[in-house]
Amino acid sequence: MLTNRQLQILQVIVDDFVTSAQPVGSRQISKKDWITSSPATIRNEMADLEELGFIEKTHTSSGRVPSEKGYRFYVDHLLRPISMSTQEIGLFQSIFKNQIVEMEQVIRESANILSDLTSYTTILLGPNVSKHRVKRFQIVPLSEQTAVAIIVTDNGHVENRTITLPQGFFPSDIEKTVNILNERLVGISLLELQSRLELETFYVLRQHVNTADSFIQSLRNVATFQNEGKIYFGGKTNMLNQPEFHDLNKVRALMEMMEKESQVISLFHPEDTGIHIRIGSENNHLVMDDLSVITASYSIGNDQEGSIAIIGPKRMDYQRVVSLLDVMRSGLSSALSNKVNDGL
Repeated sequence: MLTNRQLQILQVIVDDFVTSAQPVGSRQISKKDWITSSPATIRNEMADLEELGFIEKTHTSSGRVPSEKGYRFYVDHLLRPISMSTQEIGLFQSIFKNQIVEMEQVIRESANILSDLTSYTTILLGPNVSKHRVKRFQIVPLSEQTAVAIIVTDNGHVENRTITLPQGFFPSDIEKTVNILNERLVGISLLELQSRLELETFYVLRQHVNTADSFIQSLRNVATFQNEGKIYFGGKTNMLNQPEFHDLNKVRALMEMMEKESQVISLFHPEDTGIHIRIGSENNHLVMDDLSVITASYSIGNDQEGSIAIIGPKRMDYQRVVSLLDVMRSGLSSALSNKVNDGL
């Protein structure tokens, strides 16, 4: 168990290193108003903290920096969320009050604002859209050969797919098709959509639309959905501004990882609720050894969930990020649930 003095010293080392990215020495610590110990006493305590594995030396300075163990102790025992500024609260409210039709736009804008406020990389994992249920279909002609098929779900999700219209497919055929699709498929989950089209709807279309056979393949493509959520990035290159990532090999490895969807999704843990912090090696990925990931879950209605992740250096401003994430996930849950209830 650490003494009160050791707790104070560890807190100062973490806070100052987060701010400056420079190793922290005993003289710097002794200048804090609330530190009453002499530099010599502080040096002795720092030696004990180093022996216990909470801080470590660097090759270029006599000061100390937090170790991964030190960050973990700080996060678990010393972290205190901070209040957000009026300006930051106003930015969040501008998203949540904006009457944007598509849920994806709210999520995308949230990712961008979070990355701007933190200067880190933000990833939002949208809910698994395959669980959404069809609210309505539309087909909007663009020309004689093409149209846009639109599927709106009960959770405000909107899918747009460009489709090819067969020769001789008249406006009356489009109207018949839309009516049949809405009669047969409203209330069906996107996961079931493909099979219900094949088993029921195509048979009815062939009976009422003359050129249905040549149009069916386009509808098959419209009804294909991946069984996972969409990924939205904010500030993908923000890591380039962090002193820890002046090594181009590190940056290249991180950017390559972010291009692989499966590896990005692996940063999220479906069993996690609330806010979770994983530091360095806890992320179980070599590229992430110098990084921390803070994740938070958000809900949409009663049974849909998404996740937010902030990726930054281990020298991350944990207090600020946790505070921002807490406000963001609460506001996002409320805003998106309202859109569902409003039937968008």
